[in-house]
Amino acid sequence: MAFEGLSDRLQGAMTKIGKKGRITEADLKEMMREVRLALLEADVNFKVVKDFVKKVNERALGSDVLESLSPAQQVVKIVNEELTELMGGTQDPFIFSKKPPTVVMMVGLQGAGKTTTAGKLAQYMKKRENKRPLLVAADVYRPAAINQLQTIGSQLSFPVYAKGTDANPVDIAREAVEEARLQGRDLVIIDTAGRLHVDETLMTELKNIKAAVNPDEILFTVDAMTGQDAVNVAQAFNEQLGITGVILTKLDGDTRGGAALSIRSVTGKSIKFTGQGEKLDDIEPFYPDRMASRILGMGDMLTLIERAQQDYDEEKAKEMAEKIRENSFNFNDFIEQMDQVSNMGPLDDLLKMIPGMSNLPGIDQVKIDPKDMAHMKAIVLSMTPEERENPELLSQSRRKRIAKGSARSLAEVNRMIKQFNESRKMMNQMSKGNFGGMENLMGNGPKGKLSQLAMKRVARQMGKKKKKKKK
Repeated sequence: MAFEGLSDRLQGAMTKIGKKGRITEADLKEMMREVRLALLEADVNFKVVKDFVKKVNERALGSDVLESLSPAQQVVKIVNEELTELMGGTQDPFIFSKKPPTVVMMVGLQGAGKTTTAGKLAQYMKKRENKRPLLVAADVYRPAAINQLQTIGSQLSFPVYAKGTDANPVDIAREAVEEARLQGRDLVIIDTAGRLHVDETLMTELKNIKAAVNPDEILFTVDAMTGQDAVNVAQAFNEQLGITGVILTKLDGDTRGGAALSIRSVTGKSIKFTGQGEKLDDIEPFYPDRMASRILGMGDMLTLIERAQQDYDEEKAKEMAEKIRENSFNFNDFIEQMDQVSNMGPLDDLLKMIPGMSNLPGIDQVKIDPKDMAHMKAIVLSMTPEERENPELLSQSRRKRIAKGSARSLAEVNRMIKQFNESRKMMNQMSKGNFGGMENLMGNGPKGKLSQLAMKRVARQMGKKKKKKKK
């Protein structure tokens, strides 16, 4: 998970300072030292770290934090705001042309994931913005890149404009834009060539393509796992081409995340999207405030809500809620819910988006193996339709038959059925407003305070969305 090390260190520092009713300048100095070490270990640019710590320290000392009734909350608030500002402050929107088609140039070094990201971006724009993309294979130096883009285009049902390896990339780009106009395509995504390093030949070609098609967006694609080098390469591309934004790939595979924290500060260009997995749907807009919340363990409810809205059918959700209230939730519903949750991403990552969850003891050890989900599904599918509808019918003899049919042990079948019954009982209680000990999770103590700050932000931002809709 991205920022894992940084998140652990910062949350540790926040929790430590949160245990004190009052904090001194010495306490603040010690915390700033922890913050500085956490950022450096996360591979954040040294100058960026120095400026960040200086700003937080100045604000903390200059805002009567030491005299406030809740100094820990004040410090957390300042760190949160400065982290958000460090990554760009607000989300930088995608630039659409007033006169279609919108033209996007994907640039970056070889191996950064440009071709796959071109497909992901096209799919995102179709689903979220209702666009009709045309993919353009302008990397004529690698036949594999053309084949890969054509395969992606076929999977997503998008046309791919390609002229093989003998054509001039500048001509391909220019002709593709004209073709898009003829076909009524309102988005052109050009997959350009990359090199193993920045060189004059590459930059000259990219500049010529830029001059020929006048792109609305030049998106620099970079692998987050390259660390600090990602910032240096982004700076070089920006100086030569004038990039409009950055797409950070493989963010889910980098536990440090220093590139994401440094790129905006060093280049002045925002991260617009992040790649979070291998599927062609695994791309998300980058929101600095949400990422800051995740790093500090406040969760990211807005992203969780958006993912749920994408993958959940509203009518089915109402039907499911009614079943939970009536305690008639069965194994068919269980399978349906499992499939929908799986589409939202890894379950252990989803848990950490819930405010307060990342602070629970042992949450970092929670790893949901996709195989376990498959085993549970096999158990359910080995039941008869009648048994799935009526879990109460599952006697011991029936369970033995199910174990044999699913190739799982009887103990595993019993455990899964027990967990299902307990979950059904808990969901029924929650639907009636009985949350048991849930308020303790979100309530007092430094962990609860982080959650309160996060929930206030969610409420505030959801309120802004409602106001915009009214307008």
